[in-house]
Amino acid sequence: MSAKTLLRGSIAATLSLFATAAQAQTTTPPPRTAGGTATQTSASTGATTVVKDSFASGPTRDTKDGTAATVQAGGLFSTGNARSLAVTASGTYRYRQDNHQFSAGAAINYGRAAAKQDAPIETTVSNLQALLRYDYFFTDKWALFVQAAGRRDKFQGLDLRANIDPGVAYYVLDDKKHRLWFELGYDFQHDIRRGFNVDQARAVVAAAEAAERNGTGPGPTAVQKEAANKTADRHSSRLFFGYDNQLNAYITFTTGLEYLQPFDPTEAWRLTWNNALKSAITDKFSAATTFTLRYDHSPLPNVKDTDAITSVAIIYNFR
Repeated sequence: MSAKTLLRGSIAATLSLFATAAQAQTTTPPPRTAGGTATQTSASTGATTVVKDSFASGPTRDTKDGTAATVQAGGLFSTGNARSLAVTASGTYRYRQDNHQFSAGAAINYGRAAAKQDAPIETTVSNLQALLRYDYFFTDKWALFVQAAGRRDKFQGLDLRANIDPGVAYYVLDDKKHRLWFELGYDFQHDIRRGFNVDQARAVVAAAEAAERNGTGPGPTAVQKEAANKTADRHSSRLFFGYDNQLNAYITFTTGLEYLQPFDPTEAWRLTWNNALKSAITDKFSAATTFTLRYDHSPLPNVKDTDAITSVAIIYNFR
């Protein structure tokens, strides 16, 4: 199924779900809680990743200092003709005092399924991620930040992907219900890859080298050679756009687009687009639908370049 088809289906499902939720609200609107780093955590619905990038959505500011935290969970369990298990859980934390803000987040996604009735159940989703971030607001519209993230993802061939991202953020709009901002900075990435994927990459390099010696094809590319290393460091420039809008007293929409451009190899750029639509159920509980689309221009061998992930979950807000 293509990423475009998944995107259309996700948007349709989101609009249907929250149109119903908005019509059902008849109580007094709950007060809006100051948020932490806006996080779109993806449920285990058959996709293979949820990524550090899904946390990279910029800081959420409020006019008052304080602390906010959320816990989010969702899942699916099926037996009989279709056998599958999928669970997702995450948490966020944010502390703000004067010009200083600290935020953190963590998420885990896990899924198992059997393609046929008599087939063994196999793991289809397995990833874990975490983020720490510090922001210093030196004016009303400008902030300096640094964030560190880690991700472990079996199906992207990663035992560990660590990222450190310092940068500067500029807020075009920044009020309690409507935010628009940009981030510009640097990304340092350190990968520790799974042995299985490294062996596949080395086989690709060996075949390309043999073809070059025999005069039957070009030699291995720089990206192919890099993929054959157990560990790899990558330096990139980072550009991020974020938008947050409280559409009414019950519904909030958040989106973020991140672009990473490596200095070398330049063709290994990545793009991540996150979306979340949250509807208040009570003062403490909310329902959220999220959609994440990630594109890697130069993935590891036998790893697809595009992931599309959709989830529906319940959020509990601590105050």
